[in-house]
Amino acid sequence: MSKTEHPYSLVTEQDGIVYVSGATTINYDTHQPVPGRREALDAALAEVERRLGSVGLGLANVVKVTYYLIDIGLRTEANQQFEQRFSNPRPARTVVGVSAIPYGGIAVIDVTAHRSRTRSAAA
Repeated sequence: MSKTEHPYSLVTEQDGIVYVSGATTINYDTHQPVPGRREALDAALAEVERRLGSVGLGLANVVKVTYYLIDIGLRTEANQQFEQRFSNPRPARTVVGVSAIPYGGIAVIDVTAHRSRTRSAAA
């Protein structure tokens, strides 16, 4: 995706707080939706991790997660992913039901992280 298509930062930092723009449930090489509910959520979280990694952070630095879901029934898979991928003390989390996701995705995940937040991330 070019900057012309998306005139915003994928990740930005201010005073040690890192904001990661929403990552959707697509294959970022092909821009096609990832099949499978859990597989799609995992693809979005992998993109979040890649973006965090670009500024030297990981899931252990996350303090807030927001899931935007086109089907609120995806909350079960989101909860499972959240429990498996974020260790205690887990970050704050919000789930929002939405009517549509760009590129035909089923969810978007965005996070806020803090450089000083350190704990072990679940594998």
